[in-house]
Amino acid sequence: MSEYTNSTENLTLFQKLHIQLAEIIEKTPAGEKLKSEPELAASLGVSRATLREAMRSFEGQGLIRRRQGVGTFVVDQKQNIESGLEILESIETQANRLGMDVKMGYLGIHKGKAGKEIGSKLGIDPKEEIVQISRVIWVSDHPVAYLIDTLPSDVLPEEDLINGFTGSVLDLLIKRETYHLSHSKTYISACPASSDIAKKIQMQRGDVVQKFEAYLFETSGRILDYSESYFAPGFFKFHVIRKIGV
Repeated sequence: MSEYTNSTENLTLFQKLHIQLAEIIEKTPAGEKLKSEPELAASLGVSRATLREAMRSFEGQGLIRRRQGVGTFVVDQKQNIESGLEILESIETQANRLGMDVKMGYLGIHKGKAGKEIGSKLGIDPKEEIVQISRVIWVSDHPVAYLIDTLPSDVLPEEDLINGFTGSVLDLLIKRETYHLSHSKTYISACPASSDIAKKIQMQRGDVVQKFEAYLFETSGRILDYSESYFAPGFFKFHVIRKIGV
């Protein structure tokens, strides 16, 4: 008998469930839909609640994607956008470099007073006028990100957002050359998708999304843009190249 065995006897039921699900996902072609949750739960001999908890793990790894009222699909790993965080680039720039089709879906433009919270983030008077641009970005026929940018109203004329705007505020600011952009300070976290976010990027409410909260600075130190970006799991792989400390 071999010294090494491939036994699952000492694994917990939840660990065994993970192995079974991994095998099912691996055998299902990319883009195809898995069985419904009731069918999967019955075939695996677990409750729907236990199954759903296990599936969240695979969704967090970007292997599957659940769509509200539609089903669970296996993600095509070839459609992933892998990007280093050292350079600030738009999704449009990254997708075009990889030969992927990118387009903007929903677009909302709202103007009003900054208010106390946004005023403090942009470093402006709460009574100052701001413009908020929210939109959904699609890559290869999938909604992959919900972006919300808030800027002082003098930074971008409204006509620039109506005529020829393709979804990237960063690319638009670079193209206009009105400001000397310096850097972005970004906070990265994970959070549950609200009803609105889940609807926008076609996923389940409460599922985990990657959130980038960023401040875009010009060389004078002025904050030009405060943004919140929500990324659907399974389409982005972010990495950071770090130097060894001395």
